[in-house]
Amino acid sequence: MRKLAVVEAPSVLGLRPTGVQDLPAALLGAGLAERLGAGRAGRVEPPPYDPERDAATGLLNPGGIAAYSVALADAVGDVLDHGRFPVVLGGDCSVLLGTLLALRRRDRHGLLFLDGHTDFYQPSAEPAGEVASMELALATGRGPRVLADLEGRGPLVRDENVVALGFRDAEESAGYGMQPLPPALHAMELHTVRALGAAEAARRAVRVLTGDGTGAGYWIHLDVDVLDDAVMPAVDHRQPDGLTWQELETVLRAALTGGGAAGLTVAIFNPRLDPDGTLARRLVDCLVGAFDSQG
Repeated sequence: MRKLAVVEAPSVLGLRPTGVQDLPAALLGAGLAERLGAGRAGRVEPPPYDPERDAATGLLNPGGIAAYSVALADAVGDVLDHGRFPVVLGGDCSVLLGTLLALRRRDRHGLLFLDGHTDFYQPSAEPAGEVASMELALATGRGPRVLADLEGRGPLVRDENVVALGFRDAEESAGYGMQPLPPALHAMELHTVRALGAAEAARRAVRVLTGDGTGAGYWIHLDVDVLDDAVMPAVDHRQPDGLTWQELETVLRAALTGGGAAGLTVAIFNPRLDPDGTLARRLVDCLVGAFDSQG
């Protein structure tokens, strides 16, 4: 069993301060660290939120997110340097940039992107300039340089080293004019996951992420809106359908087996939409179940 360490990353610089910033407190309050046997590796506080869209880049808070990404990369890097497995609790999906920067400072790596959306918007197509709808594009080097080339290390991950699994927003994103996913990026829409079965889809994803022989591993990014809206309504951008709890646990278990995973992000869960804490506890159950397979 790998030694786990929780890093709190309550940034909503890439979204809106609607409650997602309370995710770390909610999951920790539901017993996540204790049940995982995880240490606490600190909290990275974001700079002040600016609601005005930046005129030069078309983004919300580009400078703040850049600075936050560096600080978060430092914190995640410290966990990695001590031989522990970082569990990063966002915040919105823009925190992915900081976690990937931590890995990019060290080696080439992959990304398992579990999200109900592809988050591949360009600023001109994103209605509000929210980086939480663009982070995968930015991570692969597309978009304003302030975030697409952090520390001059962009892209943070190569197209061919990304598997996007479980998304279901193709019609919506096309309607907004989102740029297409690049052909080298491995896309497994929800209907593909269902056709293959969650276990086989996850095995194929892991084979892609471990098949180049670099040994650098891959990061797991979990946006909880990959779950079925019927079982996870506590998200800010709802859409029908999604993975079941069991399907998500199956995918996570496969991704965590074998030592290829380098860390995990959990993002977007909004505790203010879960007033009695039921969904927080169920999410903790799912995460613990996935990690229990490593014992």
